[in-house]
Amino acid sequence: MKNGVVPIQVLGVIPTNRGCAVFVGNNVKTFIIYVETTVGQAIAMFMQGTPKERPLTHDMVGHIFNGLGVSVQRIVINDLKNGTYFARLILKQENELGKKIIEVDARPSDCLALAIQAKAPIFVARAVFDEVEDTTEVLKKLNEMQENAGAAEPEPESDSSSSNPDVDEPDPEDEPPEAK
Repeated sequence: MKNGVVPIQVLGVIPTNRGCAVFVGNNVKTFIIYVETTVGQAIAMFMQGTPKERPLTHDMVGHIFNGLGVSVQRIVINDLKNGTYFARLILKQENELGKKIIEVDARPSDCLALAIQAKAPIFVARAVFDEVEDTTEVLKKLNEMQENAGAAEPEPESDSSSSNPDVDEPDPEDEPPEAK
């Protein structure tokens, strides 16, 4: 695993017109994974430790994991095909019957939310890391713009009345990153 993956972390979540841009990377390179708005908000809430009135889907999954003696060991963003990222969720089940490692194919957005919630390490395959465009400067500029805007501008409120969370729509993370 040491040669095949690179440790990364979530560096920021920025709302976009069609979802959220999740900036992930390390001190060498940053790249963007586009995700659905609700998952982007969940990732941001886990990052900030925001208390929730009721459990969100990722909270429920975490509670189920705990009840079954399962822990998130790590996630690996393992592939990139036609602008779509793929990931693996590595779980460890430990109970009276013994230990078992479970590897699950999952959306990178869900993997990121679960990893942040569980404070588990996040990795990207070396081949993917080498392939993605470095967006470190983009994140730096966006952070500067946010700092300059300060508290002068209120955050826009999300209108969730027009969206149905039970309807599967194409995920923004399936779209290729926009050119600069």
